[in-house]
Amino acid sequence: MARVLTFGGHGKVALLLEALLAQRGHAVTAVIRNPAHEAEVAATGAVPLVADVETSDLAQLTNLVAGNDVVVWSAGAGGGDPDRTYAVDRDAAIRSMDAATAAGVRRYIMVSWIGSRADHGVPPDNSFFPYADAKWAADAHLQASALDWTILGPGTLTLDPPTGRIQVDPTGRGEVSRADVAAVAAAVVDDPATAGRSIRFGNGDQPIADALRG
Repeated sequence: MARVLTFGGHGKVALLLEALLAQRGHAVTAVIRNPAHEAEVAATGAVPLVADVETSDLAQLTNLVAGNDVVVWSAGAGGGDPDRTYAVDRDAAIRSMDAATAAGVRRYIMVSWIGSRADHGVPPDNSFFPYADAKWAADAHLQASALDWTILGPGTLTLDPPTGRIQVDPTGRGEVSRADVAAVAAAVVDDPATAGRSIRFGNGDQPIADALRG
């Protein structure tokens, strides 16, 4: 059993992940911004913790993280406002990494996106640029840290039922169900051998456990 802290605990992927982790016997704490979401989070088996990651400083985040074994970042601003995108997807994410380091919580899993790389190719005048830029900055900071990190890069998210099968480094948009993203994240929580890897994936033909071993 691990003590797992999820940031963005009311997100579609996070809710599915929390249920999977609780079913596996992990103790899950889900950080959420809106107290109205506490009941829905608690229904997954996770313990809701109300905190605003956008405004929390390093000391506050360190207190949140302390005592856990694994941090999962699945938070995001949801697009729209570039300033808030940078504030959450880049700055708050980076603070959470530094908090994990300060708290001695070495295992950190980032739910990113398939195109997060220095040469993501999104032009600065595109409305998607702040997200692409923020996610890459956060991922780069994580890769440069001393944490036992894993970066998950799913492709285009769908609401399809889970398949239990993925393809690593897919061509095209790499469409993948949110349920399968949650299943991949849960598998990574249980597999320390995935530390130090960036795993880009979409739905495919290979069972998740086999694909992660590749």
